[in-house]
Amino acid sequence: QVQLVESGGGLVQPGGSLRLSCAASGSIDSLYTMGWYRQAPGKQRELVAAVTSDSTTNYADSVKGRFTISRDNAKMMVYLQMNSLKPEDTAVYYCNFYRRLRLREYDYWGQGTQVTVSS
Repeated sequence: QVQLVESGGGLVQPGGSLRLSCAASGSIDSLYTMGWYRQAPGKQRELVAAVTSDSTTNYADSVKGRFTISRDNAKMMVYLQMNSLKPEDTAVYYCNFYRRLRLREYDYWGQGTQVTVSS
């Protein structure tokens, strides 16, 4: 059984920073793509950033230059450093681990952590 646990969310003023962390436990290995998604009230869940097993990164246009994703394969953790936060970054942020092996997909989600950007 795989479990993902996020931490690091909270309330921050515009222009501030937060660092999200996600720890994975269970049958997980370093071949998973690790990512962060977010969902704001009334909106669909969207990809924020992802990092593949070979450390290739991908970012949503809205966060490029402000957010940085990183991973620690030894600890099975993924991080999201968020700088220059804006009110529109307010959302529940979800950690995701994904892998496709042969014809099967392995897709795991955390419970989410709230990020609120407000003065």
